[in-house]
Amino acid sequence: MPAVRLTTPVVSQAQELRRVIGFAGGTALIVGITIGSGIFRTPPTIAGLVPNPLVIMGLWTAFGLISICGALAVAELSTLLPQAGGVYVFLREAYGDAAAFVFGWLYVLVTTPTAVASLATVFAEFLLNLLGAPAHAPTVQSIAIAAIVTLTFANVLGAQVGAAVSGVTTLVKVTALVAIILGAFLLGDGNLSHLTESGAVQGGGLARAVAAVIWTFDGWIAVSMIAGEVVAPERLMKRIIIVGMLVIVTLYIGANLAYLYMMPVGIMAQQKEAIARTVTTAIAGPAGGAVIMVAIMTSIFGALNGNLLAKPRVPYAMARDGLIFAFLGKTHPRWATPWAALVIQGAVAIIMVLALRDYDTLITYFVVVEWAALVFAVGAVFVLRRKMAERPRPFRTPAYPWVPLCFVCGTVVGVSAIVWGQIQVGNVSPVYGLAIAAAGFPVHYLWKRLKRSA
Repeated sequence: MPAVRLTTPVVSQAQELRRVIGFAGGTALIVGITIGSGIFRTPPTIAGLVPNPLVIMGLWTAFGLISICGALAVAELSTLLPQAGGVYVFLREAYGDAAAFVFGWLYVLVTTPTAVASLATVFAEFLLNLLGAPAHAPTVQSIAIAAIVTLTFANVLGAQVGAAVSGVTTLVKVTALVAIILGAFLLGDGNLSHLTESGAVQGGGLARAVAAVIWTFDGWIAVSMIAGEVVAPERLMKRIIIVGMLVIVTLYIGANLAYLYMMPVGIMAQQKEAIARTVTTAIAGPAGGAVIMVAIMTSIFGALNGNLLAKPRVPYAMARDGLIFAFLGKTHPRWATPWAALVIQGAVAIIMVLALRDYDTLITYFVVVEWAALVFAVGAVFVLRRKMAERPRPFRTPAYPWVPLCFVCGTVVGVSAIVWGQIQVGNVSPVYGLAIAAAGFPVHYLWKRLKRSA
């Protein structure tokens, strides 16, 4: 058996992150990050690409199951290596520093800032829609930047503050989705026959719809990045991940059933406003539609907060391992949070708000990169079962190796379909995203040479 290397932190243990996040806060975080704008925006897009309710529900169910399989593998990895940094730590221990650097490179400079910028921009657009104000670009950007600054400051104050914000916003969004589901079936004037309508499904449309579904499920992995701040992670991480994913999948499938019950798939594809507002207005009138709009904004605000809370822990962990600038690994002397990483990531997100041009293209671009990385992250279960065979595992992935293999194979098929579907319509940006990921390897090589020469 090869020797197991556990990286020793390069900074003093005196400023460790505090373990203050419990089961409720962690579960709220995974639900809060994952349920953002997607479930309220992507269903009409998917209906337009795949005009068949049974195929639509099949997509949601399939990628829900694939995500649960990935979460079960992550539960094992998180309890095996309950350190701040999550996927970065898994990749580092399984494949070495180069792979971990590339993941961190993408998270610090590309995927996280763009995800934060996108969520902040959507939040601003929905707010202006609610107020009946025109969505001029400078106004949208100003509101988005204000949201990023506010939540960055809240998370610098402490993980408990950030988790508390996630707890409140998650409660609101879950309540809103439950209200839509129950309201549609108990009070709505819908028809179950809508679920059996059929339309021609084209391969290219199906492949592009996969991107929208994956984007809506994207985000659950971030909860593993706060393992260093979860109380008793060996006991709680598996419960947080599994319960959180079951809540998410149940709500997504229920919401889509409610949408399709209330309107035919052809009408669903024509929705211009948020579909949840349309459905609620049909059930409870304009006032109900306005209330649900507030809930949608709360959902997006919560996802934005969850991203800012969890994802800066990656550059924090990288800095502690000497892979990037040491100041990113410093914690605040009073609040014990990775304040430098939070501020830098917030600043890059603000730059992305100002530079963002095509929301849908950027989402596809970065979903491909992030989920390609998740294939290797979940694959780390296979590697570490050999490299760390003797290490205690408070939680073991059930039905191993089939569960992680299901995620790996399903994600490879899904990401390949997205890339193929985008190329079919002349969009090669996902290929550029993968090229940027690959560029991280020579950057890592140069960084190591610079460190040696220093």
